[in-house]
Amino acid sequence: MGGGGKVPYPKHVWSPAGGWYAQPANWKANTAIMFVAIAGITAGAWTLSANREYRDKMPPPGAFAPSRYWSKQIIEHERKLKEEGQQEK
Repeated sequence: MGGGGKVPYPKHVWSPAGGWYAQPANWKANTAIMFVAIAGITAGAWTLSANREYRDKMPPPGAFAPSRYWSKQIIEHERKLKEEGQQEK
């Protein structure tokens, strides 16, 4: 049970994926580097998207809108509404 040991293979075969039974010594470091790189690219894209976001119509007060927390336009609009509401009272 279990399939037996490793099968003999030709040592002269090269593969970009590492060939048979590849286990590079630094796979953990490479994985961490790629994770950080992907997270950085995602954060950059998120920031660029948030800075370029434009809304013609603002979400109603109290309605669920996730971009309410990072969209500068919505934050400024709600701050303005809050200031107007305090001035009326």
